[in-house]
Amino acid sequence: MTGPVIPKGIARVEIDAPETPETIVFVLLHNLSMLAFTSAIEALRIANQLTGKTLYRWTTMSEDGKSVRCSNGIEIGIDCALGETPINSRIFICSGVQPDLSTSAKVADWTRKQWRLGRTVGALCTGAYTLARAGILAGHKFTLHWENIAPFREHFPDLTPVEQLYTIDNRVMTCGGGAAATDLFLKLIYETHGPVLSQAVLNMCLHSVQRSETDRQQSSTSASIGVRNEKLVRIIAHFEEHLEDHVNLDIATEELGVSRRQMERLFRHHLNTTPKKYLQDLRLQRGRILLAETDMPVVDVAAACGYDSAAYFSKRFREAFGMSPHKFSAGGG
Repeated sequence: MTGPVIPKGIARVEIDAPETPETIVFVLLHNLSMLAFTSAIEALRIANQLTGKTLYRWTTMSEDGKSVRCSNGIEIGIDCALGETPINSRIFICSGVQPDLSTSAKVADWTRKQWRLGRTVGALCTGAYTLARAGILAGHKFTLHWENIAPFREHFPDLTPVEQLYTIDNRVMTCGGGAAATDLFLKLIYETHGPVLSQAVLNMCLHSVQRSETDRQQSSTSASIGVRNEKLVRIIAHFEEHLEDHVNLDIATEELGVSRRQMERLFRHHLNTTPKKYLQDLRLQRGRILLAETDMPVVDVAAACGYDSAAYFSKRFREAFGMSPHKFSAGGG
């Protein structure tokens, strides 16, 4: 168990400490996101530092008790293997890239046991894969990193994640990873110790504002493309919502209340491309994600991206990324 050593700092917040510190258990999976993990644990460390009290203790576990390597190649030491946890503990599964490969039946079974014992369970970044395999997410609101939402839906078609920074649904807590872990843990600090401490932790993290649970992970469409034209934004949103469908641009223009000529002009003027090319790029990017994060056959990936022909999908994929989908999924990317 770590966390009792409280470093000295200039900034101080005076609060009454609870008799029993809260315990946070971080279960680290191979290829985890180091950013998500450190964003969470540093918020706890800073809360202890600011108050001069042990408000939080934390421990790290892995499936076998051995160190794990993050997606950036850095190896992290582990306190112990999966085992017993304190009654008041909250457990967070920390995952990252290729979550389908790093999630094991042993970790899922252990997580299910902790849930049945009444523990709060959570997930950082793509840790929702483990919670799903543990059978915990049904009927609960949850999220994971936006890039992994499409692959997750292919693996677990009966579960529907939301695309927001973090979620708190009774004893299930999830976040999209990255800096969103800071927002989630600031919220937990706020609920337990109040706004003064949570604001002080926020300032120490140089986190400019406490973002809300329902804030989106990604920038708005208008922000991401650098365009605020409402018609263009509406068209792109329509494309993103129908990537699996065969989109007839002429029919889409009728549904969206713009002419085909106007649509062509908007894309050419603001994005220097055509609607057809933009839609194809969206579909190919979706295909790249599915190939990287799932073991779906190329023919199924093609269908999930709105292509009637796997051969045509493969041709376009090779043109865009310089290799075939089969080679990319085999690790060539």
